[in-house]
Amino acid sequence: MRAILMTSAGSADVLQLREIPLPQLPSARHIRVKLAAAGINPLDTKLRSKAIYHPDKLPAILGCDGAGVVEAVGSDVSRFNAGDAVYFCNGGIGDEPGCYAEYTTVHEDHVAAKPGKFSMAESAALPLVAITVWEALLDRVSLKAGQTILIHAGAGGVGHIAIQLARHLGARVAVTVSDEHKAAIAKELGAEKIIQYRQQDFVAETLAWTGGKGADVVFDTVGGDTYLRSLHAACIYGKVVSLLSTPLSLADTQLARLRNLSLCYEMMVTPQLNNLHAQRVRQRNILEQAAALVDTGKLRVLVSKQLPLSEAAQAHQLIENGGVTGKIVLTMD
Repeated sequence: MRAILMTSAGSADVLQLREIPLPQLPSARHIRVKLAAAGINPLDTKLRSKAIYHPDKLPAILGCDGAGVVEAVGSDVSRFNAGDAVYFCNGGIGDEPGCYAEYTTVHEDHVAAKPGKFSMAESAALPLVAITVWEALLDRVSLKAGQTILIHAGAGGVGHIAIQLARHLGARVAVTVSDEHKAAIAKELGAEKIIQYRQQDFVAETLAWTGGKGADVVFDTVGGDTYLRSLHAACIYGKVVSLLSTPLSLADTQLARLRNLSLCYEMMVTPQLNNLHAQRVRQRNILEQAAALVDTGKLRVLVSKQLPLSEAAQAHQLIENGGVTGKIVLTMD
């Protein structure tokens, strides 16, 4: 089969198209999936560029988001049959092969039926961002109807899903975006307050939007100074959840303490990194609920670009250049 192999840590040029053997089923409860599409995430570029993989794990296949058709099942598999259309977030971060390939293997408990109303490319774009947003907004900060939330990078891969889930939960949504095109996307998805951060101070705009109170929740997908300033955009007793490591100083933590802020972190690959089976099953349940939202018209994903498998390096370069709207997907045709 064809696969994109990461041959060493480094620039996007380390991603090479190779012919490798078809993967065998690791256990009686695994399935082999003929992949139709693989989602690209910023996580992939970070794993590629840094020395996260040990030398004995290279070459490696990146990509944890995949969608395709079940091609073979282990003898103890009960949830799927050959020919079933599925999607999942699995592999691509170390011990298991990822989805930049024509085939991959996945434990049946970590796989969900593909949304019926989504194409394969749309389905492959959804898993990581859907799980990330679901865990951040429901598990970390318990977002409720009537609350206000500020979402950074509202037209990005995570941000545009966060707008939709927050609106589904009944929250009022403000977003930061960089330009008019992204502002239009965020507004169409349901954002009430659009803040173009290059021309507007998002802290002042959020305070004005909330009558001086601040947002009940801030969802940080940017990090750095944006995260630190978000402590001022959240209300007293508010919650700030971030996807990134944060540069908190003693003064910052004192500010958070004086305002009784809850500071939370979301890293959806933690169950996979730590081999936490029950939590991975729960993430599959999230994908099943996300698929139900898709099929009832309450959730959609923006695929801004589709590239063939052979152009994985270009996809990484686009993400590293910044400013990507929605998601980029590789297709196996």
